[in-house]
Amino acid sequence: MNFVINGIQYHVDTWGNSEGEPLLLLHGFTGNSTSWRKFESYWQDFNVIAVDIIGHGKTDSPDDLSKYHIEAVAGDLNNILDTLEITQASILGYSMGGRLALTFAIKYPEKVKKLVLESSSPGLKTESEREARRIQDEQLACRIKDNGIEKFIDYWENIPLFQSQKRLPEPIRQQIRTERLDNLSVGLINSLKGMGTGAQPSWWDKLYEISAPTLLITGSIDEKFCLIAKNMIKKLKNSKWITIEDCGHAIHVENPKIFGTIVNEFLSQENG
Repeated sequence: MNFVINGIQYHVDTWGNSEGEPLLLLHGFTGNSTSWRKFESYWQDFNVIAVDIIGHGKTDSPDDLSKYHIEAVAGDLNNILDTLEITQASILGYSMGGRLALTFAIKYPEKVKKLVLESSSPGLKTESEREARRIQDEQLACRIKDNGIEKFIDYWENIPLFQSQKRLPEPIRQQIRTERLDNLSVGLINSLKGMGTGAQPSWWDKLYEISAPTLLITGSIDEKFCLIAKNMIKKLKNSKWITIEDCGHAIHVENPKIFGTIVNEFLSQENG
């Protein structure tokens, strides 16, 4: 289904039990809502709302950079839930989608029942770090603009963050590639500039405000995000952290069976 929110047409994939507990799913950069369809059997009891984030999949990719600011997009998600008459939902976000989920939890705490953050961060702590990252993201945006989306994806799937995915069977790797290519250049460029880690506020000093039960999931190979989770867990007052052995950044891709099971158990527990 599609919703027009603040002049943007959002594509939303819904499945599961329409009478069940709402579960909002947020994919990572270059992904889309189809990333989550493999978990239908795991989360079939939930009322699943999987959104194509602005600039991705079948959702619009406007030229207006302000539409991509992470707080603006969190506001759009809030409007989508309101349109669906959902007063509270559990939220699962991966990487970029995790930063968006965290932003939503800080802006709309009353709307969040539980929070699952896969390989996610609260942003960068200092302005100098954010400025350096903005320069990096600008360079990536120029790479897309100058060389086109296919050559960018050739580069992107070979960065160190995704090296562990090279062990996956070829059909799965091809499916991921097809998903990544199913985006528009303008959408990815503006996502990097407007919603990149350097563009968003730092939420480190706001983590203590989150009261919803929170689950952090990282892969043992992904040392950077394991360290981030180690520091996050010290500031989150109602949280747990699980590291999946022999997995990299995208646990839901590399070991979907254990990921789906862990998430289902956490969401189904009475108190997280």
